[in-house]
Amino acid sequence: MTVEQNVLQPGGAAKHQQTFLNQLREITGINDIQVLQQALKDSNGNLELAVAFLTAKNAKVPQLEEATYYQTALPGNDRYISVGSQADTNVIDLTGDDKDDLQRAIALSLEESNRAFRETGITDEEQAISRVLEASIAENKASLKRTHPEVWSDSPNPYDRKRQDNCPVGLKNVGNTCWFSAVIQSLFNLLEFRRLVLNFNPPANAQDLPRNQKEHRNLPFMRELRYLFALLVGSKRKYVDPSRAVEILKDAFKSNDSQQQDVSEFTHKLLDWLEDAFQIKAEEERDGEKPKNPMVELFYGRFLAVGVLEGKKFENTEMFGQYPLQVNGFKDLHECLEAAMIEGEIESLHSENAAKSGQEHWFTELPPVLTFELSRFEFNQALGRPEKIHNKLEFPPILYLDRYMHKNREITRIKRDEIKRLKEYLTVLQQRLERYLSYGSGPKRFPLVDVLQYALEFASSKPVCSSPVDDLGASAPASGTLPAQTSPSTIEQQGPSSSDVPSTSPVQRSVIHKPFTQSRIPPDLPMHPAPRHITEEELSVLEGCLHRWRTEVENDTRDLQESISRIHRTIELMYSDKTMVQVPYRLHAVLVHEGQANAGHYWAYIYDHHQNRWMKYNDISVTKSTWEELERDSFGGYRNASAYCLMYINDKEQYLIQEEFNKETGQILVGMDTLPSDLRDYVKEDNKRFEKELEEWDAELAQKAQQEKLLSQIPRAPAPSPAPVQAGEPEYLEQPSRTDISKHLKEDSVQAINKALAEQEDRGPEAIMDTAIKLEYTRLLKLAQEDPPPECDYRLRHAIVYFIQNQAPKKIIERTLLEQFGDHNLSFDERCRNIMKVAQAKLEMIKPDEVNMEEYERWHQDYRNFRETTMFLMVGLEFFQKKSYMEALLYLIYAYQNNKELLSKGPYRGHDEELISHYRRECLLKLNEHAAALFESGDDQEVNNGLIIMNELIVPCLPLLLVDEMEEKDIVAVEDMRNRWCSYLGQEMEPNLQEKLTDFLPKLLDCSTEIKGFNDPPKLPSYSTHELCERYARIMLSLSRTPADGR
Repeated sequence: MTVEQNVLQPGGAAKHQQTFLNQLREITGINDIQVLQQALKDSNGNLELAVAFLTAKNAKVPQLEEATYYQTALPGNDRYISVGSQADTNVIDLTGDDKDDLQRAIALSLEESNRAFRETGITDEEQAISRVLEASIAENKASLKRTHPEVWSDSPNPYDRKRQDNCPVGLKNVGNTCWFSAVIQSLFNLLEFRRLVLNFNPPANAQDLPRNQKEHRNLPFMRELRYLFALLVGSKRKYVDPSRAVEILKDAFKSNDSQQQDVSEFTHKLLDWLEDAFQIKAEEERDGEKPKNPMVELFYGRFLAVGVLEGKKFENTEMFGQYPLQVNGFKDLHECLEAAMIEGEIESLHSENAAKSGQEHWFTELPPVLTFELSRFEFNQALGRPEKIHNKLEFPPILYLDRYMHKNREITRIKRDEIKRLKEYLTVLQQRLERYLSYGSGPKRFPLVDVLQYALEFASSKPVCSSPVDDLGASAPASGTLPAQTSPSTIEQQGPSSSDVPSTSPVQRSVIHKPFTQSRIPPDLPMHPAPRHITEEELSVLEGCLHRWRTEVENDTRDLQESISRIHRTIELMYSDKTMVQVPYRLHAVLVHEGQANAGHYWAYIYDHHQNRWMKYNDISVTKSTWEELERDSFGGYRNASAYCLMYINDKEQYLIQEEFNKETGQILVGMDTLPSDLRDYVKEDNKRFEKELEEWDAELAQKAQQEKLLSQIPRAPAPSPAPVQAGEPEYLEQPSRTDISKHLKEDSVQAINKALAEQEDRGPEAIMDTAIKLEYTRLLKLAQEDPPPECDYRLRHAIVYFIQNQAPKKIIERTLLEQFGDHNLSFDERCRNIMKVAQAKLEMIKPDEVNMEEYERWHQDYRNFRETTMFLMVGLEFFQKKSYMEALLYLIYAYQNNKELLSKGPYRGHDEELISHYRRECLLKLNEHAAALFESGDDQEVNNGLIIMNELIVPCLPLLLVDEMEEKDIVAVEDMRNRWCSYLGQEMEPNLQEKLTDFLPKLLDCSTEIKGFNDPPKLPSYSTHELCERYARIMLSLSRTPADGR
């Protein structure tokens, strides 16, 4: 089909030709549009075969004359091979240089492709798209079959999966389906699209349709999409499972290949499937008129192609859906659009003497929803693999498209010519300015104004009468003590003078270099070089010239900078007049890709038009966001994240985002009221199942509480004395009780009692106890007010120190002190026993309304958690220093999580968060390095061990490092780990290693799994207070790297 013949056709091939050509250009790196068109025609529209034709080994880009180019696709041409009945049995040799063999192979493949299409109704392109769906389902099923223990697991508590208020509902990632979530959420939040899907009714004669797989795939998918949208509207769950919709897509295609394909291609085909489903319904309901398809009306527009081909003008109209844009070489969206709308040499398009080839595109009809597909992947011919383009590309929240409309073509051409002229002038000005800012002819250049200033400073310096070498002659050692060729720097670095040391010959004497004591500049030596001879008249003339020249250069530089700024401003405002801001499009959604060309993770930023804020949809996680966060993740140039799809909507078409109203009452319909009756019943049934799950959970908790209450009322026999613990094997416990801790306070209590007795020996037990409590409190208050080094944490010595630093209520502290002196451990002698009894009596006299016991227990529980966190940190650091990183990781993760919870209640509740974060991060990096080394070994057992480390330790922990986006070091560490594994994509390796890497990388790059908690926390040894403080001090002192103390 020639360019002149490339007119709008009813079929889908012509409609998406521009998208296919763009994809071929992106994959192969070939920019010749004619070659790409011919390859697409030779392969009958099959992208894979077109790529094979263009990138085949020994195949050369044909350099054909225009006359012969248009003949290559004709049946009578030699390049058109007719494959007979014997083609299936012949073996074609592609190892040689015979192009006929290559053409026969392509023709044979085309015949096979056409046969498969006739039999199944499915094209090779659609089969390729189904591979990513099958890979997703297979990954989900494989994850369900895993038997190895996971570090993290979803909480069985259904309240963790309960939707909060009217927060948007997320979509569960069922195995490499983050792209599905991003696309579906973007479409769902278009209220007009949502209404079309929810109110879609399958045609009445659906059962009478031909039994063709292609025709019957759309209606089941639409049914599941309606159910999915209904759940997103009214579900009481925090997120819903889209497996059934994905299963429908997977079952619609039969393919055994699990290779992952481009996600943008899936988005394109998804709209095609929806269009087909609505087309069936539209044809059924038409009343003698041509049916209107709402999907086409919503997502498809038209542009006019105006061009010149070897002196012949042409003009034709084409339909487009997703509009492809190249990213490489452009800084913003308008530059991309300008490049996409103009191809080739266009100077002759609107002149009488047309002699060059080129074309312009002008939008004649824009769709209400305009989607730009950003081509951020290109094929590296040298490496033989695709690569991602990480360049920064800016795009505005409001995009005015007037300059690209056909009705404005004349004024746009004028403005383009003016911009071109301004840019040429701007280039000249910038070159002139550069000469002022980088002056000189050598490798190092400086601003001319600075050069003149330096010359002025030199000329104005105080003249000197002798050489700087001669100035040092008087202070140099006596003649004969130094070699004649000694440099001035050596003279300055000499030791004492000859009078201080025995005289030696020059050969025997060695020079001692003492830079910090012997390099002092003599006081009479000028700090800067200066002219030796200059008259007042010379200096006056020179200063006058330099001052004048400097002023002239400053004025010239300022004029150039102001002119450049004015031109930039003029170009920016070129399209800002009222006539060119009549077609506004508002940014609705940004689909973001993070990772490399072969693997990555997808999420979406979607604008809430009613709340006027951005929301981030990352699988099951839906959070509030900002334009600043969107810029950072979407523009590119920062980390490996960038936008790959932009969805704009016509800002004047309010029906796209307008809520529904009740026709009778005029009230806005929200939630379940927007659903048709069948979907409302469907959602109610699902909500009932979820409510039943909540009730069962509540009943289970109530039953456990009742059992614990009954068990607590049963009298227990005295516990047998524990067996002695062998040395070196500390006793392990789940969590130390307050009684366990109080055993360590006996010595402190006895000391306080002895001091009180020394002061008031003749007083009664109550007075002595009061004095002892005051003395103990004074001691602890002093400890709490000190600022000790990191290795001395006084909070570990006593709960009261912890309470004072965290401003616990006075009643809590008083009761704690009474319990300390009322502890049974003080009953070893008569005096202490009497004080213990007084303290116990006072405890019994405290009324329930005087001390809130629930609050009292919470404070002591927090202190026990603090000690437990300390032990997690201490044991983790000990393992880290022993290079036992696997063992250290779990302890450090628990230390960080517990510490974060403590710090949320107050800055002195926990330990230095930066310190724990650093060693947790280092643990993960060390393990990642070790796992990568095992993978690189190539040994099957070693490779499996490395992947086990990644799957069971590192991958489940990555969300912990990404949960706080303000922690830049953690984010950089995650990027380093990901990049290490992504770097293997371009390397040659055994097929089994490639398969394992392909299976593993999506797990590494997709860190959207919700974190709930550990299965089993590691056990902790039981330490006395003295042992705990001693071990903590020892490990803190031995750390090789300690960040600033955050306490």
